[in-house]
Amino acid sequence: MCNLYRMTKSQDEVAHFFTAIAQDLEVAPAGNAPETVYPGYPGMVLAEGRLQQMVWGFPLQMKGAKGQPLKPKPVNNARADKLGSGFWAPSFRERRCLIPVSAFAEAEGPKGGKTRTWFAMPDEGLFAVAGLWRPTAEWGAAYTMVMTEACQYVQGVHDRMPVILRRDDWADWLDGSPDAAHLLCRPFPDEMRVTRTDEPWAGRR
Repeated sequence: MCNLYRMTKSQDEVAHFFTAIAQDLEVAPAGNAPETVYPGYPGMVLAEGRLQQMVWGFPLQMKGAKGQPLKPKPVNNARADKLGSGFWAPSFRERRCLIPVSAFAEAEGPKGGKTRTWFAMPDEGLFAVAGLWRPTAEWGAAYTMVMTEACQYVQGVHDRMPVILRRDDWADWLDGSPDAAHLLCRPFPDEMRVTRTDEPWAGRR
């Protein structure tokens, strides 16, 4: 599952990237989304024809051992085979979005010594990941990434990966029927760049 990604392009660059799907794209005022995005932090998404910031992760209400309410947990990954569940289904039917990503990371290595391995496109600094979004009382608008089985480049590190969408599939993901959208939830078939690093997985946020 993806719990860390980078989005290193400016808002204007992302808007230009998405002009293929939205010629008259509305761009919300720039916010404070960081280049390295963690669950519970803001990130950029394209939703309802508007490039805007939302919080990464749907809030899940948590309770302590004595039943006391705790801080909500951001659920930042939606498995493709679970999109029909009550937690995800309303957003999958009605509120799909595109998430601009420069690279996503997975943890690799022994327990206690895991490092960050990054996955990106070979020649492009940006790609689109399938997402869902919804309004929340806790954080305002929030989004989550959709996960599917890992492709050959990710399999040695993790068994799942984000659903990466080709440009020709953007419209079907955003506005197609749920059946058409679900067909797009497949391992990415093209080449990917894999960069192994010595960055500790549990680095500072």
